[in-house]
Parts: sequence; structure tokens; C-alpha cells
Amino acid sequence: MDWMMYLKVFLVGGALCAIGQALIDYTKLTPARILVSYVVTGVILGGLGIYQPLVDFAGAGATVPLTGFGWLLSKGVKEAIAEKGLLGILSGGLTATSAGIAAAVIFGLIFALIFKPKDKS
Repeated sequence: MDWMMYLKVFLVGGALCAIGQALIDYTKLTPARILVSYVVTGVILGGLGIYQPLVDFAGAGATVPLTGFGWLLSKGVKEAIAEKGLLGILSGGLTATSAGIAAAVIFGLIFALIFKPKDKS
């Protein structure tokens, strides 16, 4: 992998993160709404076929942020519909993202056990 790919990953991933930070700093949107908006944006752009060229261009810079999770959901649904018909709508997104969801749950549990989370009081 050459340095140009690293630059693409950094610029695209950084731009997505900078947009999120600007939304936090300059709007009254809560972080939760921004995160959900990123996932929904990824689903919409993925469903329209617009996000795939960005993934091809920037790799992890486009797949690691939450928009990439939304893109993966839409990609899984499209593939499952092609395979199973309309029942693929119900299973495709979860099948495509199951490894990421499982990792989030497992690592969340591990860190909760190690660091003993407390209330914000």
C-alpha cells in the first residue's frame, strides 16, 4: 500500500469526523442524533449506490465511520434480497453487520468489567 492510499483514508475519514464535530459544536443536535444521522445517511447513500465509489476510493476512511456501518447495512439488505427475495429485508442487514455488532458488545462488556463504570453524578 502506498502513501497516497493513507492520505485518502486520512482525508475522507477526517472529513467525516470533522463534519460530526462541527455538528456537535455549532448546532443544537445531540451526539446521539448525529450518530443516528450518520448511520441513516450511510444507508441512504449505500442504497442509492453513491457510497460504494467513496469506499473504493478511501477504503477504511469511508468504512470505519458510522456512515460505513449504514452502507454495510444497505449492502447486506441488497444482497439478501437478491438471494432470498423480500425476506432478505429482515435478515440481510444484521447478517452483514453481525461481526461488528458482536465485537461492540464483547468489547463493551470487557471494558465495563475492567474499568467499573459509574454514574455521571
